[in-house]
Amino acid sequence: MKSRFIIWAAILLAIAVRGTLMRPVAGTQDRNATAPKALVARVGDTGFVGLQAESFRSLSRQQQALGYWLSQAAIAIDPIIYDQLSRFGLRQKRLLEEIVAHPAGIDPRTLAKITEFTELFWANRGNHNETTAQKFLPAFTFDELEQAASIAQHNGGMKTSYGDLPPITSPDKLQKEVEDLRAPLFDADFEPMITTKSPTGGKDILQASSNTFYEGVSLADLKDFHEEHPLNSRVVKGNDGKLREQVYRAGTPDGKIAPGLYATYLQRVNFYLRKARGFADPQQAKVINDLIQYYQTGDFNDWLKFDADWVQDNATVDFANGFIEVYLDARGAKGSSQSFVSITDKPVSDAMTKLAQNADYFEQRAPWDAKYKKQAFKPPLVKAVETLIETGDFGASTIGDNLPNENQIHEKYGTKNFLFTGSSRAFDQASGTTPLDEFASSPEEIARGKKYGIEAEDLMTAQHEVIGHGSGKLSDRLTQGAEPYLKEYFSTLEEARADLMALWNVWDPKLKELGLITNQDEVAKAMYDSAARVALMQLRRISKGDTIEEDHERNRQLIAFYIMDTTGSIERFERAGKTYIRVKDYAMMRKGVGTLLAELMRIKAEGDYGAIKALVDKYAVHFDPALRDQVVARYSKLNLPTYWAGINAELTVRFDKDGQMGPVEIGYPPDPVHQYLRYGAMYDRGLMDRGKDRR
Repeated sequence: MKSRFIIWAAILLAIAVRGTLMRPVAGTQDRNATAPKALVARVGDTGFVGLQAESFRSLSRQQQALGYWLSQAAIAIDPIIYDQLSRFGLRQKRLLEEIVAHPAGIDPRTLAKITEFTELFWANRGNHNETTAQKFLPAFTFDELEQAASIAQHNGGMKTSYGDLPPITSPDKLQKEVEDLRAPLFDADFEPMITTKSPTGGKDILQASSNTFYEGVSLADLKDFHEEHPLNSRVVKGNDGKLREQVYRAGTPDGKIAPGLYATYLQRVNFYLRKARGFADPQQAKVINDLIQYYQTGDFNDWLKFDADWVQDNATVDFANGFIEVYLDARGAKGSSQSFVSITDKPVSDAMTKLAQNADYFEQRAPWDAKYKKQAFKPPLVKAVETLIETGDFGASTIGDNLPNENQIHEKYGTKNFLFTGSSRAFDQASGTTPLDEFASSPEEIARGKKYGIEAEDLMTAQHEVIGHGSGKLSDRLTQGAEPYLKEYFSTLEEARADLMALWNVWDPKLKELGLITNQDEVAKAMYDSAARVALMQLRRISKGDTIEEDHERNRQLIAFYIMDTTGSIERFERAGKTYIRVKDYAMMRKGVGTLLAELMRIKAEGDYGAIKALVDKYAVHFDPALRDQVVARYSKLNLPTYWAGINAELTVRFDKDGQMGPVEIGYPPDPVHQYLRYGAMYDRGLMDRGKDRR
């Protein structure tokens, strides 16, 4: 499960920047003197931050080669997410990239508008905002797009295939392609939302969502349908009314298992995984082989085997690659494609291990019923990391991740917890402190946030991932986990439960004993201030409508509004025409935290759908649009990006005439166009030269 980065008033997460919990990577200060600035580019409300991975330089040559091939596998899986989010996504991506890569003769004003839209398209993996799920429209006209596409084709664009997409070989075929994409690109009412958990107009949550996890399927159709491939299939309703799974798989070399959906991309992933396997140690080579097997067969049991071996492997160069998180499926079942490759920062990880080794202590002091507490506890594996690359549905906004998600693996083998120090540093450098000055309710709150806010948010994420997600025990009757029972509400519940574990335990003297906190009272208050204030601050990201669709944002409003309503310890008030949300009584707020945490654990353990639906629908979904408009206006004056995307490090290598690898070099792309044209060139060689020339 991911922790998403939201710049609250206290400037969220700067892991390894300051505080007792985390420290800078050795030598980072000197290396960063020559690294690029954090904010590399900005398009409207979206900022692109450069993700540095200077620890790559200290790896052995074998580890660097491993990182290179795993990064190639991450690029190889990247196109799938565009198709998962829209049936037109890959076609839109190809058209936009071909125009940007073949610009000679295109009107400069038109080209600038198309390039900016393309950068936003890459940042969101399509033309729906990744946070709000709402569609955004281009500034260029249909006629301008059509003319630019024609010029790009004349310049040599679209002459080669693009993954599964055939070349566009004539002006007539191009004209038809552009016309087919008119509504997907320009019509605000055509597929307006990727994922809709609060549908209107008589549609259910699947029918109202534009993603492609289901085709022609309603919730009612799925009532008695058993999926053999819960994460990695598209459920399709045929003309005969029967449901079938189109499995994501590459197929086996012997042909006994045929290729399935996304075979082109998964076969390429496996090609690079085999290359990586040759540079891995024996334990990690087994892990990589498990993943190759899973991509060939698509069998869920092969995925569980990979999970079990992966979670027990503590490699310095680590990775995730697969159909992992289920946030984008309104039903909370289908996995979106994603990947990252990481380098472990051992000193920071060792500090975090203190928390992991005491996970059982915090479990036994949790405020829920004893029958939901684990008695046999396997400490999670904790890794503070820099990322070499993040692709697919894994972006820079993720600052913590607890994997794998499968409950049967958690209980037997534990979890692996990633804290992404590079993302946190980049956001801290790019954001500044002005949101705190604008939205905190008093000079005391501002001063506390500036002095202890970063330490509080470090600790919040660490506890969320390390002692939050892995905590608690399910009822024996929930043999397949809580997800099938809690359905579309599971992710909101689980994110809230992990946040509440951090809020509950921040006052525990054990943290001081372990040396993980400085001034406990002030750090805890700063954490509580932020947890209250976020219900106001996060509204700036939802530009339309009056409902929250994203699970992390629902979780945060659920916590603040439930405690406000049931304890009165949080209050909303007006001053000089501005709205603020503040904590009135910290001790009473902690009581509310404990009450809600105990109830969410009971709901999860028993699979109580009715109870979580009632809580989320009452506290987590709806907001006042007038308040949102006020927040947006106040935030816009700060001249900071509202949304964020990342630009990864770039690994390059030369091969000699015999195909032997030379040294792997690391650099940083100058802009988003350079990065994404390189990625696209893996499947469309016509983009390759342009990708190189933008250095």
